[in-house]
Amino acid sequence: MTTLARLAEAGYQLTSEATGASAEAQKAMIAKARKIAKIAAEHAGDVDAKSRFPHEAFEALKRERLLGIMIPAAHGGEQASHATIAEICSVLAQACASTGMIYAMHQIKASSLVVHCNDDPWHASFMARIAREQLLLASATTEGGGVGGDLRSSICGVVREGDDFTLDKEGCLISYGAQADAILITSRRTPEAPPSDQVMSVLTKDQYTLERSAAWDTMGMRGTCSDNFTFSGRAPAEQIIPVSFAEIAAQSMLPNAHLLWASVWYGIAAEAVARAEGFVRSEARKRPGSTPPSALRLAELLARLQQFKALVVAGLDRYERARGDADELSSMGFVVAMNSIKVVASQSVGEIVMQAFLICGIQGYRNDSPASLARLMRDALSAPIMINNDRILGNTSNLLAVYKHDPSLSR
Repeated sequence: MTTLARLAEAGYQLTSEATGASAEAQKAMIAKARKIAKIAAEHAGDVDAKSRFPHEAFEALKRERLLGIMIPAAHGGEQASHATIAEICSVLAQACASTGMIYAMHQIKASSLVVHCNDDPWHASFMARIAREQLLLASATTEGGGVGGDLRSSICGVVREGDDFTLDKEGCLISYGAQADAILITSRRTPEAPPSDQVMSVLTKDQYTLERSAAWDTMGMRGTCSDNFTFSGRAPAEQIIPVSFAEIAAQSMLPNAHLLWASVWYGIAAEAVARAEGFVRSEARKRPGSTPPSALRLAELLARLQQFKALVVAGLDRYERARGDADELSSMGFVVAMNSIKVVASQSVGEIVMQAFLICGIQGYRNDSPASLARLMRDALSAPIMINNDRILGNTSNLLAVYKHDPSLSR
């Protein structure tokens, strides 16, 4: 059963009135994603080996019009539910983790526009372009000069020049920056503003230049092409999102990033379990009438995967109930819950793949085996360092001095 179906059973009103797209339309989106996943799987090995962008999968995603599905119906999008988008992230990640992660990062950027910019003329028009032209969005929230991955601090600042602004940002890691159609980039509100007084701006490909300063040559997630760049752009000031980045981070980026990343990691874990299942069945066929010793360990692994699934579904449930309530989205309880989902999910994926290794043995270790888990493990190891877990736990620990944990099952 898909995440969409499970959430529907839990009481979601997946109708055009609630989400903009009917349950049938959303099921059709997931069906399209499953077909695209076959394309992604066919090229996943080459994407990984060459550390290249998964062009084939994203050409198919554009062709099937799955890049604009978060955009509201009022702006020409499908206005799909977060459950549907999470399911697509998972489906794609089961075939190619880099494809699933790029899709998730694109939708995270779209969420900032959807949540904060519906009433802003330029950004509403841009959302219509995303839906119409199937634009791919990237993010530039990191920076050199000691800021690194601390997205809540900037060195560079927006420089106003009449009706326009200019922005130069060095040392920013931009996933699939060379392939993106637009970049959402953070900076100080002005060059003189405090580092934490930030804004986010939207610049389209014709409004900026990128100078690569470091190439992406990593253990896993190689297809995300997360090179480092020096960014230099100029655009009309109306392209600066009208709310503070602090509000964007708390109300759209944080929950969408943690939930959609967790969905990608769940997809990696689910694929590892599927390969372990295939291995155990193969062993059982070799010895009719007896249960392979690895079957017991597989039963334990399936229980662990079910826990992972429940974590993601519960997080999606909580976010759906909090949407539209700015106080709840900014509350300490909500932040702690989303942070905890990220930490647990990022730890679980590696542990599940490792358990699958123990089941598959040498066949999981080999690169040329149908049960190979090598790429899945390398991709899974990226999870704890995407917004480092120690940084997240440090932020959470600061809240615990004043936050009292709610032990109920209802929140």
